[in-house]
Amino acid sequence: MEAVCATNQERLKFFPIMMFAIVMGMSGLTIMYQKAGEWLHFPHLIGNVLMVITTGLFCVISALYLAKYLRYPAAVKNEFAHPVRINFFAAVSISMLMLAIIYKEHYPAISALFWYPGTALHFYLTMHTISFWINHNQELDHSNPAWFIPIVGNVLVPIAGVGFVGQGVLMYFFSVGIFFWVVVFAILLNRIIFHNQLATKFMPTLFILIAPPAVGFIAYVRMFENIDVFAHILFNLALFFTLLIGFMYKNFVKIKFFISWWAFVFPLAAMAIATMRMVASTHDTALLFLSYGMIGVTTVVICIVIYQTLLHMQKREICIQE
Repeated sequence: MEAVCATNQERLKFFPIMMFAIVMGMSGLTIMYQKAGEWLHFPHLIGNVLMVITTGLFCVISALYLAKYLRYPAAVKNEFAHPVRINFFAAVSISMLMLAIIYKEHYPAISALFWYPGTALHFYLTMHTISFWINHNQELDHSNPAWFIPIVGNVLVPIAGVGFVGQGVLMYFFSVGIFFWVVVFAILLNRIIFHNQLATKFMPTLFILIAPPAVGFIAYVRMFENIDVFAHILFNLALFFTLLIGFMYKNFVKIKFFISWWAFVFPLAAMAIATMRMVASTHDTALLFLSYGMIGVTTVVICIVIYQTLLHMQKREICIQE
């Protein structure tokens, strides 16, 4: 019994900050089915059930990571100072912002409870992460699409923030997110094309390339309620990256499972939501079929990722020292 307890404590020590990517993925799935119920007449029950599951997951993962911090503060500090893992701390605030989006329409008071602290935390994490990049020489091999995580969160702020604060605050976060999306994308494209390929465990993070333009489109339309030229540019860039990732499917079908597989889900859900939003405004038949296709693909992918996660948890291959 003592040996079992010792093993569990050791696993807690290696409980990774990347686990919050699970909440990001489930939040994206929840919002996707909420919007499918609103725009495509899917059963609202699906979104409601997923809302409860996602909130529960956030509470459980937050409690476990807090327990890790209280018992192994040095391990958390090491993650916070790690050149790659530091980017995943923004997944905490992004999870809060996405939960704010989930509750926004029907439970605005609960949404505010997630949005205000989530926005404040993400503001701090964005500042800290970028200053970390500036103050510490970064090795090129450490750069990967996970760098987008602290950036994308800024673009998420306006989606649930409408009605909570003024347009100026929302535009601040939107502007920062869009600007650094372009900067970070240029850095990553240079690394991927001219230098060493991404490590296998980071290959799923290529899906994150879809997220900035897709989320940017959703935020822009949410703020201005207008699909203009800039909105079309953002949507078409998101569509391009989605098609590119689909074209490169062989890069992903045989890679070993890592918790980074959850990076597959959030960008696909964001693209599905963006496509449904375009359909709601344009009534384009081709986009309608695309939205159904994106919903189907996202659902299949998350079922695979959930199965693999549970399987590897059973094998005790998660929360181990790397």
